Amino acid sequence: MCLKPGQRTRLIFRMLLYRGRKNDKKGFREVDYARLLDAVHQQLGGPIVLVWDNLTHHKDAKMRSLIATRPWLTVFYLPSYAPELNPVETVWSHLKRSLGNLAACSLDELASLIRTRLRRMQYRPALVDAFVAHTGLIIDRAPP
Repeated sequence: MCLKPGQRTRLIFRMLLYRGRKNDKKGFREVDYARLLDAVHQQLGGPIVLVWDNLTHHKDAKMRSLIATRPWLTVFYLPSYAPELNPVETVWSHLKRSLGNLAACSLDELASLIRTRLRRMQYRPALVDAFVAHTGLIIDRAPP
């Protein structure tokens, strides 16, 4: 979720498909987060203040060193066990509800459905704003 004064709230995502093969990554690692942050920085064209949950990969030494090499990035962490403060949790909840009655025949089909649903969310700024508003955060649309 990206909030920038004077612009609409954005949902930017990357997907990683896990096929259960030996040596496949089951989730994002530090280098994947770094690539995502670099892409977001390039897309938004300015400094980023990142508010993250306390996932181990967000706080480990490798991630801290990757963050330190990016002077345009400032990171704050949410309190432990506070998913109600993280708008991304509402995104996942909305996504899961939209997939509830669908029966994908393959992993690729499920990935395609997820990607389509996330893209639909990207084009609904009021919905993305609602995810942020659900946390109690205030969205100020006025430019600085």
